[in-house]
Amino acid sequence: MAQSARRWRNRRNGVAALTAASLLTLGLAAAPSAVAAEEPRIDLKVLVVDNGDSPVEAITAQLKSTGIPYTTVDLNDANRPTITEAFLSDTVNGTPRAKYQGVVLPNEAPFGAGSAEQTTLETYERTYGIPQVDAYTWAHPGVGLDYTSSGGWAGALDGREASVTTEGKAGYFGYLDGAFTFEDNDASVQESYGYVARPRTGFTSYVDLPVPAGSGRGSLVGEYSHDGRRELVVTFAYNQYQQQFRVLARGIVEWLTQGVHLGQARNYFAVHVDDVFAPDSRWDTERNCTPGDFDCVGGDGEGTTPIRMTAEDAVYAAQWQREHGFTLDMVYNAGSGEEWKSENGGADALTDRLLADKAEYRWINHTYTHPFLGCVQDTSTVPWSCAKNADGSTQYMSRADISAEIRDNHNWAVTKGLSVDRTELVTGEHSGLKTLPQQPDDNPNLAGALADNGVSWIASDNSREPDQRSAGAALTVPRYPMNVYYNTGTEEEMADEYNWIYTSTADGGSGICETNPASTCLDDPLDVATGYDSYIVPQEARTALGHAIGNDPRPHYAHQSNLAEDRTLYPVLDKVLADYQALFADNTPVENPAQSAIGTELKRRAAWQSALAGGSVTAYRVGTAVTVNAPSGTQIPVTAPEGTTKQLLIGTTAFGTPYAGERSAWTTPGLLQTALKLNLPS
Repeated sequence: MAQSARRWRNRRNGVAALTAASLLTLGLAAAPSAVAAEEPRIDLKVLVVDNGDSPVEAITAQLKSTGIPYTTVDLNDANRPTITEAFLSDTVNGTPRAKYQGVVLPNEAPFGAGSAEQTTLETYERTYGIPQVDAYTWAHPGVGLDYTSSGGWAGALDGREASVTTEGKAGYFGYLDGAFTFEDNDASVQESYGYVARPRTGFTSYVDLPVPAGSGRGSLVGEYSHDGRRELVVTFAYNQYQQQFRVLARGIVEWLTQGVHLGQARNYFAVHVDDVFAPDSRWDTERNCTPGDFDCVGGDGEGTTPIRMTAEDAVYAAQWQREHGFTLDMVYNAGSGEEWKSENGGADALTDRLLADKAEYRWINHTYTHPFLGCVQDTSTVPWSCAKNADGSTQYMSRADISAEIRDNHNWAVTKGLSVDRTELVTGEHSGLKTLPQQPDDNPNLAGALADNGVSWIASDNSREPDQRSAGAALTVPRYPMNVYYNTGTEEEMADEYNWIYTSTADGGSGICETNPASTCLDDPLDVATGYDSYIVPQEARTALGHAIGNDPRPHYAHQSNLAEDRTLYPVLDKVLADYQALFADNTPVENPAQSAIGTELKRRAAWQSALAGGSVTAYRVGTAVTVNAPSGTQIPVTAPEGTTKQLLIGTTAFGTPYAGERSAWTTPGLLQTALKLNLPS
């Protein structure tokens, strides 16, 4: 039977009428009479049995990120609940209920083969057709694989190319193009170990690779159907941050839930380009600082050439967008551009060109002249401090001045015909928000100025504040800073500054990497002529891609200087997009949302996690009917197969939007309904 046919059959029958006939169709043994008499209720929640190892933690992280509710049983907790029949199932209003739609185990038998708990769990899976993921195990007949000594192999997988099989593409891994490579970031470190083994009867491989030093191919991920149960068997070690897991995580979770679950996951990549129209200061490779900055001793910035895009750079930016089908967010400072224009003969070809192509970009307010919107900075000392009033209180920029910066920039955009959303704002250096250690609180005048201008979404620095929070009535949108520095226009300048930050004092660097526990030092300084392309670009692209394929909507940001001179940002973006396209099928495009959409997504996720944590969400399926109860007004994320419809008071409508071979959406109950009701395809 074709894999695609089996996939849909399992979706339908796994929780549909478990009559003796349907159980035989599934290859399952007959169920107890109480279950066989009617269709059971399957709660949309996952059971995670955790032994503390990274593979289970990785799958748990994917469940949480997606928005799938789960219950964890910690094997290292002496007071953990015992796995009994009552823990796993009961009866609700006379209907048999399975409390979990899927089970994640650290291996195939964490309670011990033949033990009471293991036997109870296996009986539960067999009775209700519940899938089980073995997060990481070794190759042996107990999981449907030959020993590696029988034509297989075990060892480091670093740098090896694996492929999704024909069966995997026809099933829950069909969102992948086919091949992917295991990370090999450090030749001196073994990053991923695995067992490559030949399948036995009942085993269907979904991901495999050529047997090293052997012949044929061996499985790394596959389904073992036996004794009326199904296990997804994973035979390589991983953690939640490794690219090989990130690539496969969606498929593992979709197989576990059979494609019907609360929560949704998408791949996101948005890029903000700050300081558009303004010039940026330039790194001094002799002083190892940026002239004009108050901490650059002996460098006042006089006589240096700032970095600013040209009209030719703007032409290239528009052309690059068209060629890549990707839109940049231009985060603009109109007043700084006007100052530049007045100081340079009254003409500005860059602004003319960007305005001519204005419809090709998204635009975000970055304040008129890019001032620091927080406390008044006292730069008489290094580091700077907040200036004080006579009574010892902190001096802050006023509400009127902040508001004018926001308003004037927005009004300029309107007069120029830019499509700008007044609810979005990026302040210079994310100022106005708290800046540790000097300014531990937001400027108290910020919230009022945001309200004056209708700002709902204000950017923050993800490296400082990764969680969304309120700033008055507005909410933050954390952004990832890219290691493509604002004060470098050439690749050599970039490599030089990178060396200063990431090499030891013995190697001529600042030594910051030696004292910062969150950093590591380069083994050797980069060659400034080649280091950007050979080292920085692949490293930064790998980091950004990891965010993109991790269901993380937070945008990345660079600066207009990175689109000027050597145009250093493009090699990073080129690699991110090319690597993404090589990994994912056309039905799984990268999404590039606007700042307001990102803020809304983060807000909805936080509300959803709060509802789950509060135990106020109930979701289940009976046959092809899905019912979800949540607090009134709660946006509910759901993923379901193609063909799913939303039940209205009268009639139905198509559910969700297509992504990765399924349909998903944030949704609410229909008009005059108290529960969300979906109809799965039969």
